Amino acid sequence: MAATLPAPSSPGRLALYLDLIRWNRPAGWLLLLWPSLGALWIAAGGFPGWHLLAVFVLGTVLMRSAGCCVNDVADRDFDRHVKRTAQRPVTSGRISPREALLFGAGLALAAFGLVLTTNLATIAWSFAALAVTLIYPFAKRYVSMPQAVLGVAFSFGIPMAFSAVRGGPPWELATGGAFSLSAAWASVPPLAWLLLLGNLFWVIAYDTEYAMVDRDDDLKIGMKTSAITLGRFDVAGVLASYALFLAIWTLALRSLVPGWLFYAGIVAAAAQVLWHATLIKGRTREGCFKAFRLNHWLGFAVFAGIVAGYTFA
Repeated sequence: MAATLPAPSSPGRLALYLDLIRWNRPAGWLLLLWPSLGALWIAAGGFPGWHLLAVFVLGTVLMRSAGCCVNDVADRDFDRHVKRTAQRPVTSGRISPREALLFGAGLALAAFGLVLTTNLATIAWSFAALAVTLIYPFAKRYVSMPQAVLGVAFSFGIPMAFSAVRGGPPWELATGGAFSLSAAWASVPPLAWLLLLGNLFWVIAYDTEYAMVDRDDDLKIGMKTSAITLGRFDVAGVLASYALFLAIWTLALRSLVPGWLFYAGIVAAAAQVLWHATLIKGRTREGCFKAFRLNHWLGFAVFAGIVAGYTFA
């Protein structure tokens, strides 16, 4: 697998690859991590074990990094017209599209290697997750609300977490355990899809804030985003999406997560929503970007409430 990765030949080259995968901007993978880990805790009824915790943490970092490679190649002709993205390594020509795709493929293969240590159901779901990840960069050309497609991609760790816990033992593949697509589907309960739906609204909220940063540039180049589609209702749409996220997760988990600390996490997340409202109401680039960049703390508050609820009940 290592042979598929273009080897950086100098410290400067290594820095380019780290910039390609946004290594110095961990907010991106944290946004994927918290709902996936929350789903792990819920599926397991508490701590899921070190193996699955490591698989999902490392897998999230690897797949988000691979997604950055694909996204930058797909958007390279658009990104040069956007102030914030014009100097990305692929857009600026410092890394070729072929190099970026090979690097991304190597990262995805490493993530798949982690999935192979789980079970057949989770392996099956990983292909669906990869498909959505590859579709998203092109959705921005054809879909008025591409953030909804991103919401599915960024939420697929939730059904995979349930299948990893409930879809069979980790040694299932080695022992030749029976497998069918119906078994993979059965490993993911309706609760997981409800949580995915709720998380999708969170992704729409924070990625609309992100799109508000680039709205002027996106209008010039013909890119479709939720910020453009919502128009003057963008702030209202963001706040409504936050509210739907918190409402769905609260209602879905009210009888599952014990104790009052879960609700404390929800309240902490809701307080951050009110703060974000003040940041984005003026629609300034700085305020919208700050709101997006700090969104991982909102997700962490919900995750922390789930963990605390199971731990201290």
